[in-house]
Amino acid sequence: MTAIPLGVPRRLVEFTLDGQDARVPEGSTILDACRAAGKDVPTLCEGDTLTPKNACRVCVVEVEGARTLAPACSRRAEPGMVVRTDTERARHSRKVVLELLASSVDLSTTPAVARWIKEYEAKPDRFGPDAARVDEEPRIDNDLYVRDYGKCILCYKCVDACGEQWQNTFAISVSGRGFDARISVEQDAPLTDSACVYCGNCIEVCPTGALSFRSEFDMRAAGTWDQARQTETTTVCAYCGVGCNLTLHVQDNEIVKVTSPHDNPVTHGNLCIKGRFGYQHVQNRD
Repeated sequence: MTAIPLGVPRRLVEFTLDGQDARVPEGSTILDACRAAGKDVPTLCEGDTLTPKNACRVCVVEVEGARTLAPACSRRAEPGMVVRTDTERARHSRKVVLELLASSVDLSTTPAVARWIKEYEAKPDRFGPDAARVDEEPRIDNDLYVRDYGKCILCYKCVDACGEQWQNTFAISVSGRGFDARISVEQDAPLTDSACVYCGNCIEVCPTGALSFRSEFDMRAAGTWDQARQTETTTVCAYCGVGCNLTLHVQDNEIVKVTSPHDNPVTHGNLCIKGRFGYQHVQNRD
């Protein structure tokens, strides 16, 4: 019999959320409480396997007594606090953030953003044709994945996944200042000349498609990528004995990309180069 450590039960924190009583385990964020209550609070830079960076500010809510709006992804729920998620102030802030992001970068492959822009009546084109945009050509310098910084919102999730929170490779960081800030490898070299180990964990956490599988990028360019026709099958990686879970994304009987379940206790969404990219041998039909 295997003993399973359950840990110390966490006490419940009681507070008010949009006029209703809410109870969440101690240490939960306001965003956790919102999701438990079925409230649709938008978020881009938040990731369920990473420490919040508070970069995008799309998830801000109003906390009674606070001078500024609070990011729901990182603000912990406290006993007795009064939180409002749908006030005019919070909605206006989200609207402006969406307008600023959509006017400067390409959000066409960012899930749910089109719906949020419509919901908040955001008008990214109100800044006019002269608004500064990150119009960069995609960087295709290897066979595994593509860097399209024209879609990057500088959420820092890829930097954290590559750094101390998961991979500890530290191949990428932020270079430049202001509007010229970019995710970059050392000396802005090609990826093949960097410290990258091609684990692809940065792709796993990217919320906008700025980092994508080469297979997905090529299929989108050819107009053949169709997520509605894809099936997902979770299996176990056969390369070693660690037991990483793989989710195979299959379209037209071909594996088009591989991800990993974030709730898996072994991988937490992370894989190595073999698990994430080494799948061609199972469909080699030559």
